[in-house]
Amino acid sequence: MKVQVLNLDGSAVGDVELSDAVFGLEPRADILHRVVTWQLENRRGTARGARERSDVARTGKKFGNQKGGGTARHGDRKAPIFIGGGKAHGPRVRDFHVSLNKKIRALGLKMALSAKAQKGLVVIDSLDIGEGKTKVLAGTLAKAGFGKKVLVVDGEHVNEGFARAARNLIGINVLPAIGANVYDILKHDTLVLTRAAVEKLEARFHG
Repeated sequence: MKVQVLNLDGSAVGDVELSDAVFGLEPRADILHRVVTWQLENRRGTARGARERSDVARTGKKFGNQKGGGTARHGDRKAPIFIGGGKAHGPRVRDFHVSLNKKIRALGLKMALSAKAQKGLVVIDSLDIGEGKTKVLAGTLAKAGFGKKVLVVDGEHVNEGFARAARNLIGINVLPAIGANVYDILKHDTLVLTRAAVEKLEARFHG
């Protein structure tokens, strides 16, 4: 698959050949759903469990008469209404870390890249900008017309000047090639890859 390579301002500078094994698959909603679900489930934090009534080390002896004391009919000091008592309906430790086969995860990433290759993929030569100024970069991207929600993926390391300039731009996110993932790719309207990112992603699957 041959794709046009652009500069940051949107002008064409050449072509690049994309691997059909990575960018030419037919996306399947069930595979993408499984990978996104796995990714978001593993992102969830685990709650710290609270001690409930059965976990508190306090006396279980009934400490007052059933009648005649002028107070409520308490059974023991573990009751949730007492200081030091067990928590009523407190948070419990739950494990959200689900497993997913590596082949399915790799296939999901290929399908996400392929989905963007059909609509929403832009390949640029590099992320080199004259000066790392947010205002300058905002004008350049507006001229290129990449859209409002853009994910920019660079090679092994993200261009420092570009990352600094894009830090305060709403809707622009920057990742190295190793950080490319299904959820972020699908969440953005446009996927922008550098030549270095294309090489890294293809080597990731063919290596």
